[in-house]
Amino acid sequence: MGVHMRKAAMIGCGFVGSASVYSLMQAAVFSEIVLIDANKDKAEGEALDISHGLPFAKPMDIYAGDYPDLADAGVIIISAGAAQKPGETRLDLVKKNTAIFKSIIPEIVRYNKDAIMIVVANPVDILTQVALKLSGYPKNRVFGSGTTLDSARFKYLLGQHLDVDSRSIHAFIIGEHGDSEIAAWSSANVSGVPIHKFCEMRGYTDHDAETARIAEEVKNSAYEIIQKKGATYYGIGMSVRRICEAVVRDEKSILPVSSYIEGKYGLDGVCLSMPAIVGSDGVDSLIPYELSDEELKELHKSAETLKEVMESLDI
Repeated sequence: MGVHMRKAAMIGCGFVGSASVYSLMQAAVFSEIVLIDANKDKAEGEALDISHGLPFAKPMDIYAGDYPDLADAGVIIISAGAAQKPGETRLDLVKKNTAIFKSIIPEIVRYNKDAIMIVVANPVDILTQVALKLSGYPKNRVFGSGTTLDSARFKYLLGQHLDVDSRSIHAFIIGEHGDSEIAAWSSANVSGVPIHKFCEMRGYTDHDAETARIAEEVKNSAYEIIQKKGATYYGIGMSVRRICEAVVRDEKSILPVSSYIEGKYGLDGVCLSMPAIVGSDGVDSLIPYELSDEELKELHKSAETLKEVMESLDI
């Protein structure tokens, strides 16, 4: 039995899982979505609540199910795991969520070996590597949401700063989705115009102070949201939708997802985010993205941070 690319499964129906399904429903990316959660009632409640919006969207089947329902799903999204608490880093979550993945991944593989697996739970880079190891899936078919949301936050803040449509800004946050992430300023541009030139056009000349402030704001935005409202889920919900669109429609879109990197940028054997071509086979390939010497050095530091955590895990 083959898989259907128009069928998705969401494993984990907390804030992030349900916000993602809500966003996917509104965009009509799939025609069938099954929700799976350790708490079946929660999955059923979310499925019902989201389904009640279908008369205002497009017909689709959204229901709570169990692992056997994964058999023909083309896309499996994993958002299950403990949530980040105020004052906790994404890496602090690693032990708790690795244990959860050890029970989830074998169940997925039991029923489906041909899907695209998208990891959204945190710390996303580590858990993407854990999912890859435990599943035995091909490397292109397991990837994480990575810095897709960070890059969107980056574009949003730059759009505000420069008073320009954020969709006209091409800029990436790369590396770990977390404290060692890097704002790749050297390639950032507004419709082909280098970012510093655009800044000057807007009357900003203190580039160092501005770039440091914006990069810091991007890095801390999750902490700020968690402190103010307890969790972040709308932004990531939209990111999941964007990634799924690229996969289902085989868009070959360039997105900074977290994938297994070997032999590129001088990195080997680590999952982190670099701009990649994403389509129906998952991660098609990384693009030859230009980095400054300083950015490359930071990227290697980010990779080391992640490697140390991976080595501390019993996998």
